[in-house]
Amino acid sequence: MNPRPKIRSPPPNSKSPFFNVFPNSSFSSSHKMPRKSFIKPTLTLASLLSFSLFALYFVLSSPNFYIQQKIHDGYVDDKANKVKVYVYDLPRKLTYGVIESYEKSRGGEAKTDDALLKYPGHQHSAEWYLFRDLNRPSHDRVDSAVARVYDPDQADLFYVPFFSSLSLVVNLNRPGTLGAAAPSLYSDEEMQESLIEWLENQEYWKRNNGWDHVFICQDPNALYKVVDRVKNGVLLVSDFGRLTHNQGSLVKDVILPYSHRINSYLGNVGVENRDKLLFFMGNRYRKEGGKVRDLLFQLLENEEDVIIKHGAQSRESRREATRGMHTSKFCLHPAGDTPSACRLFDAIVSLCIPVVVSDYIELPFEDVIDYRKVAIFVDTNTAVQPGYLVKLLRTVSTERILEFQRDLKKVKHYFEYEDPNGTVKEIWRQVSQKLPLVNLMKNRDKRLVKRDLTEPDCSCLCSNQSGIQTTL
Repeated sequence: MNPRPKIRSPPPNSKSPFFNVFPNSSFSSSHKMPRKSFIKPTLTLASLLSFSLFALYFVLSSPNFYIQQKIHDGYVDDKANKVKVYVYDLPRKLTYGVIESYEKSRGGEAKTDDALLKYPGHQHSAEWYLFRDLNRPSHDRVDSAVARVYDPDQADLFYVPFFSSLSLVVNLNRPGTLGAAAPSLYSDEEMQESLIEWLENQEYWKRNNGWDHVFICQDPNALYKVVDRVKNGVLLVSDFGRLTHNQGSLVKDVILPYSHRINSYLGNVGVENRDKLLFFMGNRYRKEGGKVRDLLFQLLENEEDVIIKHGAQSRESRREATRGMHTSKFCLHPAGDTPSACRLFDAIVSLCIPVVVSDYIELPFEDVIDYRKVAIFVDTNTAVQPGYLVKLLRTVSTERILEFQRDLKKVKHYFEYEDPNGTVKEIWRQVSQKLPLVNLMKNRDKRLVKRDLTEPDCSCLCSNQSGIQTTL
């Protein structure tokens, strides 16, 4: 973003009325004026000067003047109006050390400077984008809902920047699969335990029982070993698929979009270049709710104008998926191992209308996005009825498709992590809105008598099952 141009005060102008009241330095006798005529303009001038000085004092004494001036200078220090976030300086092994371990396990060379380490791009990259954003200079984060502070006593929230999703996939093979070599592998479980051990020694963690701490665990398995010990905090997750009813909540947590894995569609709305009706490419065989994928494959793989393929993550698969999504009107989004998956966001940035078949899905930024305008939702039981899905999609008129595409284009920036006004900015807005609840809970926690509950109390509001089908 280009800095706003500085607004400078104009230089004194010799033509200004304040410089031309008396054009000559002396008066000749031929230009003498009656006494009455001289007093009147003098009084008028004095009045004008007094009023100007008063107005100038009023403007300069206003705090808004300084805020506006700093905005004009390309920077505004308005931390008082933002949620203040303190970023923990974690042991290196929990941040850059995770990246380094990932590279080493793939034959990469050791780096002498952390700035040379490159975070590997994948669908859980939000942890890197948020960390990078908080390390940007304050003048580059003017529009953010949160401000970073370096004094923990000033903080409203504490951000814990452990790369928990990357930590899960550091090893090419999971521990226990390589026999005697397994003990020498990187251990995500040890990293999780190390994080908690470090946290529990921090004064600010103990002060409010973790309520004012923010953790990112975007992969469904991230922090799985210790999540019960951090559940009081604000969890940044992609869905609640692996969280129990007393760990995750729409009230206290924030739903994040996956990073899209295919290139955004840069063309205009239209159906001329979209000759396929429906597209899906992904793993056919999933667990639990994702078992519907195999049923959908059986129903759709022989349908005309429908492309449904089994494919694993690879560069060639992403290229093929990009072509498919950019040339199809609709993109299928069945549940994966958990209710959500990155293909939904691939479809959105492709302007390919998502067809969501996932009964328990939660969606990011739903307070500002009406997903009924950008996607079609079909419950699982209905979607697996023979012929139903294709028949439904063939009834959608071209005008309605164009309307969907126009609305997709309007919300597309919310799912672009690289956009200065995109995903990262929106995540921080969502996090900032949790502060009143955080304050409520930490105060409430201090006064309540501790007791064992057989059912969750009002602080653990679970998400609801979604079974509403969009009316076209």
